[in-house]
Amino acid sequence: MSVSTPSTPAKNRPWLSSYAEGVPSDIELPTGSLVDLIEASVKKYGPKVALEFFGAETTYRELGEQIERAAEGLRKLGVEHGDRVALVLPNCPQHIVAFYAVLRLGAIVIEHNPLYTPRELRHQFEDHGAAVVIAWDKVCDTVQKMPADLAVKHLISVDLTEAMPLHTRLALRLPVKKARDARAALHAPVRGTIPWHTLLENRRIKQSRPRPAVSDIALLQYTSGTTGTPKGAMLTHLNLHVNALQGRAWLPQLTEGTEVVYGVLPMFHAYGLTLCLTFSMSAGARLVLLPRFDVDLVLQAAKKHPPTFLPAVPPIYQRLAAGAHERGVDLSGIRFAISGAMNLPVATVELWESVTGGLLVEGYGLTETSPVALANPVGPSRRPGTIGVPFPNTEIRIVDPENTSNDRAVGEAGELLIRGPQVFAGYWQKPDQSREVLIEGGWFRTGDIVSIDADGFVSVVDRIKELIITGGFNVSPSEVEDAVRQHRSVKDVAVVGLPGSGGGEDVVAAVVLNPGASLDEKAIRDFSREHLTAYKVPKRVVVLDELPTSLIGKVLRRQVREKLLHE
Repeated sequence: MSVSTPSTPAKNRPWLSSYAEGVPSDIELPTGSLVDLIEASVKKYGPKVALEFFGAETTYRELGEQIERAAEGLRKLGVEHGDRVALVLPNCPQHIVAFYAVLRLGAIVIEHNPLYTPRELRHQFEDHGAAVVIAWDKVCDTVQKMPADLAVKHLISVDLTEAMPLHTRLALRLPVKKARDARAALHAPVRGTIPWHTLLENRRIKQSRPRPAVSDIALLQYTSGTTGTPKGAMLTHLNLHVNALQGRAWLPQLTEGTEVVYGVLPMFHAYGLTLCLTFSMSAGARLVLLPRFDVDLVLQAAKKHPPTFLPAVPPIYQRLAAGAHERGVDLSGIRFAISGAMNLPVATVELWESVTGGLLVEGYGLTETSPVALANPVGPSRRPGTIGVPFPNTEIRIVDPENTSNDRAVGEAGELLIRGPQVFAGYWQKPDQSREVLIEGGWFRTGDIVSIDADGFVSVVDRIKELIITGGFNVSPSEVEDAVRQHRSVKDVAVVGLPGSGGGEDVVAAVVLNPGASLDEKAIRDFSREHLTAYKVPKRVVVLDELPTSLIGKVLRRQVREKLLHE
């Protein structure tokens, strides 16, 4: 296989000697879009199972046909090249079809958490202005509650049960008296929406219709980035395609067309989108989809088609390993697992590997890097406790955060800079903030303070940014503070992350109460839940007499965090 020419000589990439056997220093950059990727897999793996959902199977050939029919349906609704189409869906086959159908038209996918409140969704819709939305029918009312000035022209409702086997669908809708009545009930659409299945009744889109270029924007993935304000990271077809290929190169032991990947990570998250969706589809794998992580569902599915590769986050590995041990479920088929989104405790690695016999390694990335940029070698050279070494085609620098032209020496802490084909194109309609993180030479400022050893292994020391990582999700402190501050008893608030179980963080709100008010932690948490997704709601609320501030009055969250840790 031909490879791309690295911009940094091998002698300046000490980590190459630690790569697992068979992993190349660089891979050939793809010239095709994600549409070309899925069409190649449909052609190559046609009769093989692409998706499994509660036992219902979809072959690659069937998946390709559904994508082309849905694309034609969206085209008839007026979706064109460069338009934004919002997806508000959990993991399900319709999510996969919708993702590629939008891309087939050269349009841009925008992923949203289906559990977002109307307020959270509104902020993002005000930013991207999508006129077409494809949403889970259970949350269509959330979209419909948004103000009319957001100009959503078409809302397509997705009934997840339509992708399930009939016996499962009927069981979920019991009690019913007659099978005919049950079947009719399954297709009752949400008022004011277009049922998803009607898109699949179209003819296939004509092959002559224009396709996206590899340089086109494929996805807007909202992230709090390094500044704490949610914004849309523009990820191109090249970014996402190459990151899937980098992941495949990192695991040369995987066999194309035979692997079973479990989609327990949400695909509205950058990590789940790449390692569960594009990675799996590029390798001709069977992708077993779960709308949410549930130990019992995973272990039940594993009895029929055991996973061979499982991308996840530390709490999932911990709970699965414990559950498998308690129930006597064999997970020995999972040869490889890559953990991300938060620190991976060594104890979790030891537990997982004792139960599965496979390898569990930690990786590192951000939404802005599509998302994986570094990972531990999947082999004897791995080093638990570090985030590993750079992926193929990826360069890093460790620099002085105050002067990025000054590189740090080996062992010295500094800000991590990344350069590679997976680095994003900037933030949607935010050129100033884009220039703050994409600096001269094509380097991306991560905002993370790290150190590097002589062999090129990187360890995280601290974060410049104040994001809280809980359960693998980024939480913007300012967003939580805005919600908590509206409670009548709260005068001021600072939200920080404190160490939690499983290597992640807990969202903690430090509040200053109004005169005469007393702390009712449950009331504040319940109030916050009305405005925030569950994982953003403070796990604890503590009272402080005052919040430390700078000379200009800015609350110093770092000092709040240090005070709470000390106490």
